Amino acid sequence: MKNGVIIINKEEGISSQGVVSRVKRILGVKKAGHTGTLDPMATGVLPVLIERGVKASEFMLTSDKHYIATLLLGVTTDTEDVTGEVLTECDDIPAEHEVREAVEGFVGEYWQTPPMYSALKVGGKKLCDLARDGIEIDREPRRLTIYSIEVEKISDREYTLNVKCSKGTYIRTLCKDIGEKLGCGGTMKALCRASASGFTLSDALTLSELEAMSESEREARVLPVERIFADLREVTLPDFFSHLAHSGLEIYLKKISLDLPLGTRVRLSDKDGFFAVGEVREFDDGLAIKPIRQF
Repeated sequence: MKNGVIIINKEEGISSQGVVSRVKRILGVKKAGHTGTLDPMATGVLPVLIERGVKASEFMLTSDKHYIATLLLGVTTDTEDVTGEVLTECDDIPAEHEVREAVEGFVGEYWQTPPMYSALKVGGKKLCDLARDGIEIDREPRRLTIYSIEVEKISDREYTLNVKCSKGTYIRTLCKDIGEKLGCGGTMKALCRASASGFTLSDALTLSELEAMSESEREARVLPVERIFADLREVTLPDFFSHLAHSGLEIYLKKISLDLPLGTRVRLSDKDGFFAVGEVREFDDGLAIKPIRQF
């Protein structure tokens, strides 16, 4: 089985790690990993990295996300979604225009406190494990960006939220915060990740679909690692400089007649194709592309 990434449309009721275990068994690979946890109740795009493709995880975890969620007003729970224990209920539900105004207020920079029921670790322990033991600890708010939210009314209590946001955003906490702002409380009823790391639901297949395929069909669905970096500029190196880059050495921009800003990341290729991600850094003799991850 080749290295790369396969895009799974995660179904409700299975953990992200459970998806990885199934993919490893179906494909017969030794190494695999996902790139951002989806809760068991959530569905949608879950990229699973295969074999040496696992080395790309650090790049995919920083990507923006697109979610479609259902906000339920008038209820709060301890998990901030409908799987949790109900804490409060309210029948005084605001009008649609008030809901829209409140939601629009979250577009832009947004300081969010991570939920206790999350996989974040504090002192080596997952917050969700502490929460299950009845322990709640202070969490530092994190600065996020909500690029856009489209709102569609389902009923007086329920709204669809189409959210495009930066990495690390907890949509159930967003639902809780919206409900708090409205004064009636809110929780997340459903969640689908529509895109992540440049991959969408149209790229994805379910575990059942993967299992039903022939070996050759499965291999065809494992995308090359290079697809992960499709938005980066490609720099094709001549043999001499490609040899240096394969050895981890920097390639000075002036030597290859390039002018790129400091911090730019690029795809490095040679006559055999893509082999590394590089970053433009400052060295004593000027700006150079430093290979930061070899594939």
